[in-house]
Parts: sequence; structure tokens; C-alpha cells
Amino acid sequence: MAFQAPNADLLPRSTLIIGDSVEEQGSGDLLAHLYPGTNEVTREFRMGAPSDVDRAVEAAQAAFPAWRAMTGDKRRNLMFALAALLEAESMNLAPILIAENGSVAMTAGYMGFDGANKFRYCGGWADKLEGRTVPTWGGPAHDYVQYEPYGVVGVIVPWNGPIFAATMVLAPALAAGNCIVIKAPDLAPYSVMRLVELIRQAGFPPGVVNLVTGGADVGAAMVSHPGIGKIEFIGSGTTAKKILASAAESLKPVGLELGGKSAVLVFADANLQDAAKRGLSGAVSASGQGCVNGTRLLVERSIYEPYVEMLKAMAGHIVVGDPFAKETMIGPVISEASLARIQGMIQRGVEAGGRVVCGGAERLGGDHAGGNFLPLTVLADVPADSEVFRTEVFGPVLAVTPFDSEEEAIALANGTDYGLGAYVHTQNLARAHRVAGQMMAGMVQVNGSGEGMTPCVPFGGMKHSGHGRLGGIEGIREFQQVRNVWVNLQG
Repeated sequence: MAFQAPNADLLPRSTLIIGDSVEEQGSGDLLAHLYPGTNEVTREFRMGAPSDVDRAVEAAQAAFPAWRAMTGDKRRNLMFALAALLEAESMNLAPILIAENGSVAMTAGYMGFDGANKFRYCGGWADKLEGRTVPTWGGPAHDYVQYEPYGVVGVIVPWNGPIFAATMVLAPALAAGNCIVIKAPDLAPYSVMRLVELIRQAGFPPGVVNLVTGGADVGAAMVSHPGIGKIEFIGSGTTAKKILASAAESLKPVGLELGGKSAVLVFADANLQDAAKRGLSGAVSASGQGCVNGTRLLVERSIYEPYVEMLKAMAGHIVVGDPFAKETMIGPVISEASLARIQGMIQRGVEAGGRVVCGGAERLGGDHAGGNFLPLTVLADVPADSEVFRTEVFGPVLAVTPFDSEEEAIALANGTDYGLGAYVHTQNLARAHRVAGQMMAGMVQVNGSGEGMTPCVPFGGMKHSGHGRLGGIEGIREFQQVRNVWVNLQG
């Protein structure tokens, strides 16, 4: 049975949105975007170029004084209006998300509601952001603290969840009074294009949010541009190093949300069936292409083999296939190059001693042959010093290894350069708090698998998983600068 193809007529065409101008063609490279489900071209268009970044920054700078001066209640109302549009458009966004990166219909339809939640939460802060007074000493004085926007924030988001990442950044940055230049990723440009169209439709003033679709040259132009006050980057550590090196030339602040190799710790007293189902989610969510996915399963030895067998049995019910089909749980990975890289990591994991419980390195054939499909793969007995245990795979692959004590589990969990997420499965309340408090990770969930990542809580990483936070009041403060004012009251 042939897979459904994306409908090109449903894909947005706003390659550039700069000020009050909407343009279907940029002045940069020609992009022939490929649908990962079949590797067929969805649409060709010319992306933006560094000269388009110059125009976008100029438009954002022109819009900033009025946006900064706008009262918080008016910014709030605009953000609430956008939230309503995102909800109304959620079902129309789904085929766009599927076409751009192979997201599955099962979750794509939720992304509009997710974005709406972020804009409602942050919009609710827009009229409540205030400074504070500070009791001081050294003579009669009045000391107060003010929080100010940066001005223009440059936003670079990844292909694996473009609208998820974009709304996670734009909502707090706009609530804080900043204007935006955002780059839509070349591998998956369409949902960000549609988001900025909806921002215009919601009534945001021209120039407050500007879109430039492009590749690495556009991102580099944003980082080096003197008119951008801060960069927020979500993506890989390799790219982050280049961004930090460039930003250092102008001492530009950079917020980073990077990769992860999140550990799932399963203790013998856990609800095994629930822990196994949630353990599989690391390979299922975003087809394993999620930065905070739990992909290292550390299991207490007394339950290790029953748990591995449970994973195998459950994996047999996971449907890999057409992303447009409502029953599909895992779709394609983003590209042929990514598929080949993942295959290599699986093969090296087996060579290092990993036991194939299910799946493997062979790509799927038959109806799947035209796309970038791999089976859900579980490797057991994976050595803790192996590449597949320590390095982000970014595909539907889980590495499982046993532990004998709580101390060993903690050491194994913290034994990578990453520190984005961690998941602890136990019915022992004291252990839950004790272990969570020792995880070197920015997000720890007990008996969970990601559902606690809501707009009201801070999210971000430690170590090589980045710095800064998105979500909660901490996320708002990321897009504000602090000014202290001291007034001498002595006559």
C-alpha cells in the first residue's frame, strides 16, 4: 500500500516575513525540500540570505521602541489572540508538520494546542512583570531594580521540533518586550513559516517578529549581526561551539538548549509494566529524535531480564510506518544521512557487546523502502563505556544496561557529558527524592516520561546540554537585562 504524499498546496509560502513585507522567494540558496517518508521533493523555493538578515534586523529595530513601550495588557491580549489562532489551526498545522520532518499524525495534531498553552502562560506574565526595591545601607537612599528587554533577539531552532522550539522561545521573549528575528530550519521550514503568518494574522505590529528561512549562512549572519542583542539557539553541541566562537567576537550573550543522553533509572520496586511502557517512549517520541528522550535504560539487576523481555513484547505492538496514518507511532528519521549514521551506531553498539533484543541496523523495505525508516531497536547488555551508551543517537534506539546498587545507578546516569533530562522509576518516596537530588540534569521526572514538561516549569540543561532556561518565570527572565538604580536621599 503506497504511503500518502504531502499536499504541496497546504504548505505555506512565506519564505520571508520582514516588517510588513511577505515574500515567497528569498535571495539565497535554492532549497528542494525532501519529505522523509518518501524522499520526494515537497516544494522548491529560494531561501533567505545574509542580506535578508540585515533587512530583518532593521525592521525589528524599527519596531522595538513601540513594542517595548506597549503596555503589558496589550501585549498580553495579542498573545492570547495568537493562542486562540493556534488552537483553531491545530488540525491544519498537522499535515505541515508531517510534511516537513515526518512527524506522525498521532502527535502532530497536538502541536498547535501546545503552542497555544505557551503563549497563554507567557502572555499572562506580560502585564505582571515588575521590578523590586532593595533595602540598602550606607546612608539614606532608595535602591530599585528594573528588568529591561534586550531589544532584538535572534532565534535559531532545530528541524526535529521547529514549532515546538519556536513557541518555547518566542512566547517568553515577546512577553518580556523583545522583537524577534527567527530562522526557519532548512530541513524543516514549513511550521515556523506558518507560525509567523499566524503572528501577523493575530495583529502583532509589523517588524515585531521577522522570519528568514535559510541555512548555515543565515544563522552565522544572525550571530555576528551587531543589531541583535541576544541569540537563543536550540540544536546540536557542534553547532553551538561555532555560535559561541562567533558571539565571543562581540561579547553577545547566547542561550543554549542542546542535546542529551537522558538516563532512565528503573529500580526493582518500580511498576514494571508502566516503567517499560515509558521506557519505550524514548524511542517512540519524535521517532527517537528528541533531545530530552530517555534513551539509556539503567535497570536493577534483579528485574533486568524480565524488564528486557517486557520491552521486547511491547515493542512488537509499536507501529512504524506512514506518518499520515493515525495508527503510526514511529515515522522516518529526517534524512538518508541521518539513517546511515544511526545504522553505524547500532552496528558499533553490537560490536561493543550489545545484544539485539529487537530491531537492528537494517532499514525497512517494502512499503517503507522509499523513506528513511528504521525499526524500533533495543540493545541490551550495552557496556557503559560504549559509544551507543554515551553518545546521542537521535533515532529509535534504546540502550539497556544493568546496575547492582543505587550508587552505581547514579554514577552510570551521570557518567556522560550530557545533562538535559533524567527519569527515575521507583515506588520508594525517599529514594525518589534522594536519587533525583543527585541527578546532574536540568529536568528530572519520577515515574514520568516527559508529560511534566509544561510552560510553567523551567527547562534546560547542565554540562554539555546547554545553559539558560525556557519555561516558568525563569524563562521570562532569560530575555530581560537587569538595571539597578540607586538614589541618594541625603539632603
